[in-house]
Amino acid sequence: MLATLIYGERDIRVEEVPDPRLSTGADAVVRVVAACVCGSDLWPYRGVVPTEEPHRIGHEFVGIVESVGDDVERIHPGDFVIAPFYVCDGTCVNCRNGVSTSCLQGTFWGVDDKVGGFADGGQGEFIRVPLADGTLFALDGQPDAELIPSLLALSDVMGTGHHAAVSAGVGPGSTVAVVGDGAVGLCAIIAAKRLGATTIIAMSRHADRQALAREFGATEIVEERGDEGVARIKELTGGIGADQVLECVGTKESMDQALRSTRPGGMVGYVGVPNGGPELPIRPMFGRNVGVNGGVAPVRGYMAELLPDVLSGAINPGLVFDLELPLSEAAEAYAAMDERRATKVLLRP
Repeated sequence: MLATLIYGERDIRVEEVPDPRLSTGADAVVRVVAACVCGSDLWPYRGVVPTEEPHRIGHEFVGIVESVGDDVERIHPGDFVIAPFYVCDGTCVNCRNGVSTSCLQGTFWGVDDKVGGFADGGQGEFIRVPLADGTLFALDGQPDAELIPSLLALSDVMGTGHHAAVSAGVGPGSTVAVVGDGAVGLCAIIAAKRLGATTIIAMSRHADRQALAREFGATEIVEERGDEGVARIKELTGGIGADQVLECVGTKESMDQALRSTRPGGMVGYVGVPNGGPELPIRPMFGRNVGVNGGVAPVRGYMAELLPDVLSGAINPGLVFDLELPLSEAAEAYAAMDERRATKVLLRP
C-alpha cells in the first residue's frame, strides 16, 4: 500500500510499504477514507523537531473497518470509524479519569505499540489500529459524503479547540480571545460560541481566515501582536482583558500574548503543541491571579458530545479544510500548509 514518510527537513515522500496485518487480537485494520496534515506535523517538516531516520507520519484519519482481531467486541467490519490522534484502551485509570492521552497502554501513530505490533502512520491507504475497542469511535451507519471533512476534524482539531475552551472555563456570556488562526484556533472559535461565549476575539492577520473566523462566530478581529495586540484586546474588553484566552499555537510569543491578554482572575486554555520555548512567568501570573489549564487534548472523550452537532449541521468544522489532494501528493500538502497557501489539507487515498 501507499503511505507517507518523512525523511528529513522538507522531505516528504509517498512510498510503497507493507500492508498492515492483525497481530494481537485486540487490533483492527481500517481502510482510510480521508486523512490530513496537522499543524503539528509541520514542526518536523520544518526541522524544528529533528528526524533521525525516515519514518511514517500522520495521525488523523477516518475510514471503514476491514477486519478485527478475535478479542475485539465493540468494533465490527464495515463500521465507519473516527480515530483520535492517539491510541488508548478506554479502560485504564487515566482513561477513566478523562485523560485518555495518558492511557497506560496507549501510544501514538507511526510507532511500535505496547502490545506487539506497529501502529501505522495516519497518512496511508490502510492502518492497523491497536486497542481498537478503546481507540476507535464508530458511527451508526455510513455518513453522507459531505460530512467527511467535519468528521475528520473530530479526530483532532475540533476536539482540541474544544479542549482549549473547556480548560479555560468558557461558558455563557464569556468574553474570549483566541490566539492562533490555524485549524485549531478556528475550531476553538466554534467551541467558544457553542459553549455560550458572547464576545469572541480572533487574532488573525489573514483575510481568508478572518472571514472563516467570522463565519464560525468571531465578533471581533485583532491583527495587532505583542504590546499593540494586548492594548487592542483591552480596548475591546473595557480595559481589563478577556475572561478566557485560548492559546492555539505553542510558541513563546503566543503564550506571552495569551497571558497578557487575559483579565485579572481570568484563565488561559492552552493546546498549542509547545515549540519555540514557551514559558510561564509565575510572578506576573501570581500578581494578577491568571491561571493556565490545558495540554494535549483527550479528543477521544469529546467525540460523543460533539458528533450530534456535526451530524445536525449545528457546527461545520470541516470548513477548515481549504485544499484537498490525493495521498500521492502529500509532499505538496505539506508545502501548501508550510507556505500558508492552505489552512489545512485533506488527503484522499
